Amino acid sequence: MRKHLLILALASFSLNFYAQDKKIAEGCFQKADYKCAEEQYSKLAQSEKIQQIQSEYYNYLGTAQRRLGKTSSAFKSYESALKANPMSAAVYANLGSIHGQKGNKQAALNYLNKGLQIEPENADMYLTRAKVYENLGKKDLAAKDLNQILSFAPDNIYARTGLANLKKNSGDLEGALKDYNLLIAEKPESLLYSGRADVYYKLKKNKEALTDVNKAISIDPKFAQAYVNKALILLETAKPKEACASLDKAVSLGYEKPLLLDYYSKCEAKK
Repeated sequence: MRKHLLILALASFSLNFYAQDKKIAEGCFQKADYKCAEEQYSKLAQSEKIQQIQSEYYNYLGTAQRRLGKTSSAFKSYESALKANPMSAAVYANLGSIHGQKGNKQAALNYLNKGLQIEPENADMYLTRAKVYENLGKKDLAAKDLNQILSFAPDNIYARTGLANLKKNSGDLEGALKDYNLLIAEKPESLLYSGRADVYYKLKKNKEALTDVNKAISIDPKFAQAYVNKALILLETAKPKEACASLDKAVSLGYEKPLLLDYYSKCEAKK
C-alpha cells in the first residue's frame, strides 16, 4: 500500500514539475523573451514522451528560434515537430511560412498544401499561401485563397486587408485606399490604420501616413508591423535615428530581425 502511494506521489510530483516548466515557457514566450522560451521549450521537447505534446513543444521552440534569427535551428525544430506528429497542421503552416520567407516557394506550397488537407478551413495557411502565390506573380490564385477564407470566415480582417493589399501591390493605390477607408469605417483597428499608412506612404502622403501609423500604435502598442511601417516613413522624412529606434521596437516585439536588415542598413547609413 505504501509503495503504491509512493508511486502516486512521485507521479503527481512529476506532473506538477512539468506543468510548472510549461508555464514558465509560456510566460517567456508571451513576454517576448525568446531566449528564455528557447531554453525552456528545448528542455520540455527533449524530456516529453508523448509525441503529440512533444511536437507542440518543438513547434514553439522553432518559432522562438525564428524570432531570435536562428533560422537553421528553427528548421530543425520544425522538422522534429513534424516527425513527432505528421498530422500537425500548425507545423505544416510554420514550415510553409519559413520556406516562403527564405525564398523556396515550391517547398512552401508543398507544406501548405499538405497542411490544408489536414485542416481545410485553416485561415492562416490560406493567408500564407496567398502571399506565396502573390510573390510568384500568381495574383489570381492569391485572390482565390483570400476569397476562400471569406467563404467560411466572412469577417476575417486579414483576408479583407489582403485583398486591399493585392490592389496596392498591383499599383491600384486609390482602389486600395478606398478599401481601407471602408474597412476602417466599419471597424477602426490597429492593423487597418497601419495598412492604410502604407498606402499613404506609397502615395507620397507622409503626413497622413505618420498620423495613421501613430494611431495604429496608440490602439495596439505591441503591433510590430506598425513600427516597421513607421520606420519606413521616418526614413522617407530624413529621421534615420528615429527609424532605427522604431525597427528596434519591432524586433523587441517579435519581428524577425533578418527580414529588416535592408531597412537597418538604410537608417544606419543616414545617421
